[in-house]
Amino acid sequence: MTPKSTSHPQQRKGFCAMDDVYGSIVESVPLHKNLDLVFLGQNNSTTKDDFFTMDFHLPDFRPPIAKFVKTREVGEFLSGALAGAMTKAVLAPLETIRTRMVVGVGSKTISGSFVEVMEKQGWQGLWAGNAINMIRIIPTQAIELGTFECVKRVMTTAKEKWSQEECPSVQVGPVKLSFSLSWLSPVAVGGAAAGIAGTLACHPLEVIKDRLTVSPDVYPNLSIAVQKMFKSGGIGSFYSGLSPTLMGMLPYSTCYYFMYDTIKKSYCTAQKKKSLSRPEMLLIGALSGLTASTISFPLEVARKRLMVGALQGKCPPHMAAALAEVVREEGLIGLYRGWGASCLKVMPSSGITWMFYEAWKDILIGDKDKQ
Repeated sequence: MTPKSTSHPQQRKGFCAMDDVYGSIVESVPLHKNLDLVFLGQNNSTTKDDFFTMDFHLPDFRPPIAKFVKTREVGEFLSGALAGAMTKAVLAPLETIRTRMVVGVGSKTISGSFVEVMEKQGWQGLWAGNAINMIRIIPTQAIELGTFECVKRVMTTAKEKWSQEECPSVQVGPVKLSFSLSWLSPVAVGGAAAGIAGTLACHPLEVIKDRLTVSPDVYPNLSIAVQKMFKSGGIGSFYSGLSPTLMGMLPYSTCYYFMYDTIKKSYCTAQKKKSLSRPEMLLIGALSGLTASTISFPLEVARKRLMVGALQGKCPPHMAAALAEVVREEGLIGLYRGWGASCLKVMPSSGITWMFYEAWKDILIGDKDKQ
């Protein structure tokens, strides 16, 4: 009689023994495939009933992530961040001189301010506060441009929908109040929303940048500035001047985005073109920045006075008081002190920013998704 042979299941490659349990990973596979774990129980007599299999299907997150990255909103966000970083790296010296002139530090002329900075701090002084400026401008431009595009699209869609349907209304007794969006400009609303969102998110960085620029002796670097500000005023010190900042930003941002979009569309219509060339974007962006800066510059002067007034021992209680103080000390012309330096900074900054932004949108989004 032939002895009965004990048959064991064919062991798969990669077994490891742990007491009375055999574990096996069937095959090494990427996370997006099935991961099979097979546990084999060992008894005196091994049969098929001793096996059980547990299959784990781990989801593959790569497709949704790739799809999200390729969305229009992310492309606009990244385009704004890259455009802001590239612009600020080039124009940091003009920003330093403009800030000094606006708050009344040193010489009252562009050339005089330039010479003073070079004599006291060297060429590095022209980039004083540039590190915090880069940290500030990247999220600010990303948030502003992304918000502008998103709100503009939403408002445009809402206007089109409500023009075809009945406008939202509220019935108060016999009175019916209708809310029409026909008088609203989606571009203006988008510009205002962009300014508010960018300011709320990045105002602390603006405060730190101004202190590094105006008082380099007191605040020699970013870490010391943060420590001293927090020690002296807590979290509130990083939001000093927020109200006047919002008041000054709202007309500037609204006018800035409205002017660019309006001039761009009008020019394309007149020239019968679908898009602008890079030099045309540069010119139209500079013109929109000049117009917005001219309209809102007095508020910018008052805002800067309020933000750095504490450093000089005199801080007006509110924006109206700051404007009155400027007029009393320097006359009406004082409201536009530093306007020339501001234009020298704002015009190339606006033009270069829009040029880089449109260029990055072409790369990251493509013409098929552009409006």
